[in-house]
Amino acid sequence: MKLLLAKPQENEIAMNTAVISSAAVFRAFCVRRQRVRWLLLALLCTCVRALAQENSDCLDCHEDKSLTTVRDNKTISLFVDQKKFEKSVHGSLQCINCHAALAGKEMPHEVPVANVECGSCHDGEEKLQKESLHHKAMEKGDPLAPTCATCHGNHEIVKAKDKSSPVAPLNIPFLCGRCHQEGTKVSRERKIPQHKIIENFSESIHGEGLLRKGLIVAPSCASCHTSHLILPHTDSRSSISRNNIAATCTQCHAQIEQVHRKVIKGELWEKQANVLPACVDCHQPHKIRKVFYNQGMADADCMRCHQNPDLKASKDGGALFVNQAEVQHSMHQKIACSQCHSEVNASRRRACETITRKVDCASCHAEVGTQYAKSMHGVLIAKNDPNAPTCKECHGTHGVGGRRNPESPIFPTNIPDLCAKCHQEGKRAAVRYTGVEHEIVNRYTESIHGKGLIKSGLTVTATCTDCHTAHGVLPMSNDSSSVNPKNVPATCGKCHHGIQEKFLGSIHAKMVGKTDKQLPVCSDCHSAHTIRRTDIDGFKLDIMQKCGRCHPKIAATYFDTYHGKVSQLGYTKTAKCYDCHGAHDILPVSDPKSHLSHNNVVQTCQKCHPGATRRFAGYLTHATHHDPEKYPFLFWTFWGMTSLLVGTFAVFGIHTLLWLPRALKMKRERNQQRQPVARKEKS
Repeated sequence: MKLLLAKPQENEIAMNTAVISSAAVFRAFCVRRQRVRWLLLALLCTCVRALAQENSDCLDCHEDKSLTTVRDNKTISLFVDQKKFEKSVHGSLQCINCHAALAGKEMPHEVPVANVECGSCHDGEEKLQKESLHHKAMEKGDPLAPTCATCHGNHEIVKAKDKSSPVAPLNIPFLCGRCHQEGTKVSRERKIPQHKIIENFSESIHGEGLLRKGLIVAPSCASCHTSHLILPHTDSRSSISRNNIAATCTQCHAQIEQVHRKVIKGELWEKQANVLPACVDCHQPHKIRKVFYNQGMADADCMRCHQNPDLKASKDGGALFVNQAEVQHSMHQKIACSQCHSEVNASRRRACETITRKVDCASCHAEVGTQYAKSMHGVLIAKNDPNAPTCKECHGTHGVGGRRNPESPIFPTNIPDLCAKCHQEGKRAAVRYTGVEHEIVNRYTESIHGKGLIKSGLTVTATCTDCHTAHGVLPMSNDSSSVNPKNVPATCGKCHHGIQEKFLGSIHAKMVGKTDKQLPVCSDCHSAHTIRRTDIDGFKLDIMQKCGRCHPKIAATYFDTYHGKVSQLGYTKTAKCYDCHGAHDILPVSDPKSHLSHNNVVQTCQKCHPGATRRFAGYLTHATHHDPEKYPFLFWTFWGMTSLLVGTFAVFGIHTLLWLPRALKMKRERNQQRQPVARKEKS
């Protein structure tokens, strides 16, 4: 203990003396007794442990946030955040594993400390880095030359997959921009021509994909220049030299040769150097344009034949004429012929004679293609059904228009007519219907949605594709279908979001009304294709019948009341089910938020009866004499009064029937007495 508490200089002398003395004793007595040998060995181990260093020893000082040093007239913080260090990739290492020069040194150690040699572990990266421009600048003593810590950090290094890492794909442009951005200290003091590298990259198709859309597979600075072997393009070993640029680009653009013009006997374009341009000759390295180039299979070659209106196909006789003006105004105006008809070969006299299959739209529209393949339409295509619709039947061929083009078949107001080509009654899709749903198109055009779209021109109104989706059309029985009962609220909620929120909190929602019975959804009350306005008389009179399909007993009691009887006479201003219970936010009466809860029932009645009071609201709206369990008082009163009435009429009826013979006899006797009197008067 005294040894450890001594002054630093005395401490070191004492430790060294202890080690030397222990060794001498050991050599002197090693031949004598085994007990003395073990004792001296234990003493030696104790001294060695006193010289060992752990992270806690270092952090005793370096956990102080105010600890700093001065290097090159700069104040540098020596603070080490223990939590961040333990979470780093080096968290399992000891400080002296990297700061090897401090191993066995007395604390506090001398400054400055020797630089960490990362190559002791990362020898492969070190070999590459020593050949790079960065290391050459370091060898020249350039204070602005980047070190490992400049890019990777020091005590808080995390994996490149971590979004917080400076070498994560999304962060690399910003990391390189510290030095290579226009106007930085590196460019000013070293007079390195930057030419707005980072600015141009951010505006390129690569930069947009990486920085704006977050596509981490998009190339960054390190993808083209490599991470450690950064060389000028004039070096033959450089990844961006003229001889190597094709290999660099084809790391991502593996089949780029197939969409470029093949003029060297049909061989790959990079097989003969300096004959065809390298990638960077057409595609500027840091400002890759967002337009498509004409270096692919030239459209002019195709149009030499296909601009002829009389051109016919040899097999089916179909027209092969392509209206170039139509293409120029389509969504594919910047798409070359060879990008869709990818099997063309410019080495042939007729480049298209090598085409063996139809255009695969999914090669560009991969996500849409996946949805379509799983849809009912795609399944029929896979079965080679001749009635199955293809992409071109809905979108067209060379004149593909966008959804915002009024001339396009997929413009909202044109969609009903587009779907009607197959789904109108009697057409090829309608003949497949086995259920009761018929006249779909006609019913839709007469619905509130159809009238809003066709008659009012409201393009935000729901169309066929809004409910059934455009490419993932599935039958209602499929759980993944957008019109499956469990998905209908979400489908309708895309437009009617506020109503969906109310519905999801109602007793009809599956999360609230937990029952094995099938709960109603939007289409059960509003129908699917014949949706009407809720404020018209027809809907108001029909809604009780729809409620009665699930609640037949309650509906029967409603029609026994004044409200129900009046509504059956066609009077729509009387209270209906939804007037009292709500339309989309129906809740049990026991729920405080229910329209019929104790706190809300008076306000509910006052919507029709402004003078309603608490006693008025106590009216039993569904009270009936048919239910002895729920309303026993009414049941027994009704049947008691009915029995009394029937009994009274029965007694008096029987009495009348029994009295009738006597009354007839009395009448005959009275008539007989009157006859002699009449005779005497005549005589």
